[in-house]
Amino acid sequence: MVHPLWRVCVGVLLGGLAAAGARGDQAISAAGGADGAFRALADDYFDSYYLPTNPSTATELGIHRYDAQFEDLSQAALLREIAALKGYAAKVAAVDPAPLSEPVRADRALLLASIQSALLTDEQIRPLEKNPDVYSSSITASAYLLAQRDFAPPNERLRALISREKQMPAALQFARQNLRNPPHIFTSIALEQLPGDVGFFEHDLPLAFAKADDAGLQQQFAVANGAVIAALRDYQHWLEQLLRRSHGDFRLGAKVFADKLRYDEMVDTPLPQLLAIGLADLHSNQQHFARVAKQLEPDKTAREVLAELALDHPAPADLLPAFKATFDGLVSFIDAHHIVTVPASTLPILRETPAFMRATTFASMDSPGPFETTATEAYFNVTPTEPDWNAERVAGFMAQFNYPVISNVTVHEAFPGHYVQFLWFKQFHDRVRQIIYANSNVEGWAHYCEQMMLDEGFGQTGSSAAEQRAAARLRLGQLQDALLRDARFIVSIQMHTGKMSIDQAVQYFVREGYQSKEVGLVETQRGTGDPTYLYYTLGKLQIMKLRADLKAREGEAFSLQSFHDQFLQQGGVPIKLVRRAMLQDDSPTL
Repeated sequence: MVHPLWRVCVGVLLGGLAAAGARGDQAISAAGGADGAFRALADDYFDSYYLPTNPSTATELGIHRYDAQFEDLSQAALLREIAALKGYAAKVAAVDPAPLSEPVRADRALLLASIQSALLTDEQIRPLEKNPDVYSSSITASAYLLAQRDFAPPNERLRALISREKQMPAALQFARQNLRNPPHIFTSIALEQLPGDVGFFEHDLPLAFAKADDAGLQQQFAVANGAVIAALRDYQHWLEQLLRRSHGDFRLGAKVFADKLRYDEMVDTPLPQLLAIGLADLHSNQQHFARVAKQLEPDKTAREVLAELALDHPAPADLLPAFKATFDGLVSFIDAHHIVTVPASTLPILRETPAFMRATTFASMDSPGPFETTATEAYFNVTPTEPDWNAERVAGFMAQFNYPVISNVTVHEAFPGHYVQFLWFKQFHDRVRQIIYANSNVEGWAHYCEQMMLDEGFGQTGSSAAEQRAAARLRLGQLQDALLRDARFIVSIQMHTGKMSIDQAVQYFVREGYQSKEVGLVETQRGTGDPTYLYYTLGKLQIMKLRADLKAREGEAFSLQSFHDQFLQQGGVPIKLVRRAMLQDDSPTL
């Protein structure tokens, strides 16, 4: 669950989220020649265009020379961006892949696809015209990036923040010029998140910089921060009026959806075939759920067992300790069963999800960028209940945090999911793969780990009836999360090709994905703005096929730990490129 909507919006706006991902130096040929020429072109793209144009992304990556700048969200800047992207696309396409070494040839494909994806976003998806939340969430995220990590002394970061904040009201003015008949759901989401945005600037940001001891800077900050708060409130009032005029279509349509998959994930499977694959996995997991539920409670239906499972959760105040309690057992199991090499013993920091990120995410891993050298903490965010919720809403929300699901979420976000991924990726040095990644790899790995860990015996502590019941409950938690991702798979295709409405999507999550209505609403909202969030199941299925194919080739010599280590060594590239590196062929990924 690593992509809350503000990250999705900012990532779309800035041409793709930054993530760590690389191969080792030993896989890269010596400088010079064809490889050196391509790397020089890639460096020019990043240094002359990408990083200066996307200063917030640079901050997230751990590159701090642009910290005082904020993105230009004007229409004129967008036109300049499109022209620059087309120029670089032509230059990268003109590079002959034949003389490149294998990893650099893959980097060329990765960079070209990323540029093509950015052009698709700017010219076809057009978030600056359609999504009001891009503006408000992006300024909040940009300020948050300067506050969340102590990569420099407080006064230095505050000085950069003041400069960045001074540019933010203009971004909200550009929104009034750029937005053209946005979808109602997008304007609604923006309005839902704006109180959190305002609260962040009113309370969280001043608290984050309370240690800055330069009185003059604090005065400047009060003025700049107050201007942002006033601009956000004005924007909220404007959006309330805009909501009545928001009749646009959030759907991408089949062609744009397929193009986005091809550029972002290097998947060109026809959508009807993809839909059939997703439905098959959904039905398989539903059948598995029914079998385990029958073993657990022979006289009850799967739905009744699920309802009982939903009641077995900690009190809201005990949510974070319940997550923390899972760490030791997971780490010990990974080590004892040779699941994967864990490069470091440092644990992530558990905390509540920041308020402005809570509208569309339940849990996430927030790791430092690959170039960050000072503030290297990784945060495990968990979304709490809110004080003003009634008992019914609290119960519906906490149902998705039952104890088996808590274990499964920790596997996904931390061990051996995203956090272990982060520990691997930070060791390598390939600039293209440090800045560009595929969600089907990153999220696919974390989702794959959920099933893999139980398949390898995690939670099976003994043969007593109580121990077998506990293991069965863990499997039901894993399957419930798998069904959630299966529902995303189906909903993403069906909603964005016009075959499913928002209300039908919410019901699909409840009926077929075995989720509460509250979860179904959040998931559907996310799917409108994160259209290809089928990448969880998509990546998991690709990884499982890669593992099966490699195991068939290696026979008794196959090692699960070796497979996992080799996989993580490739970085976050599309599975197509991982297969090419590990199998030395272009066989189908699905």
